[in-house]
Amino acid sequence: MPDDDFSPDPQPVFLHRPVSARKGRGAVTNLQGRYETEVREEIDDGWLREEEGAPAYRTEVVEEHAKSILTRNASPDVPFDVSLNPYRGCEHGCIYCFARPTHSYLGLSPGLDFESRIYAKVNAPELLRRELAKPSWTPESIALGVNTDAYQPCERSLRLTRRVLEVLHDCGNPVAVITKSSLIERDIDLLAAMAARRQAIAAVTITTLDPAIARTLEPRAAAPARRLRTIRTLTDAGIPVGVSIAPVIPFVTEPDLERVLAAAADAGAVAASFIVLRLPWEVNPLFQQWLEAHFPDRARRVMNRLRDMRGGKEYDASFGKRMHGEGVWADLIRQRFDKAVARLGLGSRSRGYAALDASQFRRPAAEGQFELF
Repeated sequence: MPDDDFSPDPQPVFLHRPVSARKGRGAVTNLQGRYETEVREEIDDGWLREEEGAPAYRTEVVEEHAKSILTRNASPDVPFDVSLNPYRGCEHGCIYCFARPTHSYLGLSPGLDFESRIYAKVNAPELLRRELAKPSWTPESIALGVNTDAYQPCERSLRLTRRVLEVLHDCGNPVAVITKSSLIERDIDLLAAMAARRQAIAAVTITTLDPAIARTLEPRAAAPARRLRTIRTLTDAGIPVGVSIAPVIPFVTEPDLERVLAAAADAGAVAASFIVLRLPWEVNPLFQQWLEAHFPDRARRVMNRLRDMRGGKEYDASFGKRMHGEGVWADLIRQRFDKAVARLGLGSRSRGYAALDASQFRRPAAEGQFELF
């Protein structure tokens, strides 16, 4: 056979599959955590039919018996010193969640695993009661649901947050709750009674009023209009409510800044705060994948603007800079926020924390018994 008629067997061609959105999920991949020892890469060998789509990720809730429940915070950027999180992972699936990298410690992905593999600290109420009973406990406000939402969907049946609030209510220990779920309305009886004693405040996170953006950004959280109704419901019950605009994402949620503040004030919010998008660790590539899947037309502009506000970097963890950024664009967002807050008569969220009263704390001496502090 002539040499020019010889053709070797063609080599298989493997393609990187383009990222695509998954219905009901924020992350578009199961990005590996930074502690993985082996690197895996997803490719398309041609056997997956286009109509089959991406495999579904079902939510799995794992019961966990925690060893401790209160977390101490030394950051000057936040108004609280102690926080409590009944869950690890969050089914709301917010793509921007700064807690996503914590799933790497579990050998899981900060991507789809974070929002589908939820760990419930089933002994959280008992651990809290034990902590409050210690002579070393000095009564102070506890922030509830900071890393992951204490009112995510599985709370409806597990009721861990409800039981934690019952302990705080019975002990008279102040609490500050932050959520983007209307499920908080279930616990109005406890929160209203505590608020009457200046022992409870709440904050509802609203990033945008656009339901289409919210469905991709926070796919399993309450719709923006529903969160506004929650602010009104809590306010009518006598519970001081603030609005948290977190995060502000340039060219995505940032245009809505003033409208969110006005709508929240109209619903009864008395305070407001904002945080510019943070991209620590694995949140950075996950967010950029989300941009590519949902906003490819503006992905480069978004990232360039974020770098402008982070001194040329995509993230700067320095205290004083990580929450609001720096530079011209960061100053512009801050000015817009300050002017809107002043016009609407909203206060600062940190003042709400400072107003909480811990003087009525009663230390639990034994199960069902209390002693005055």
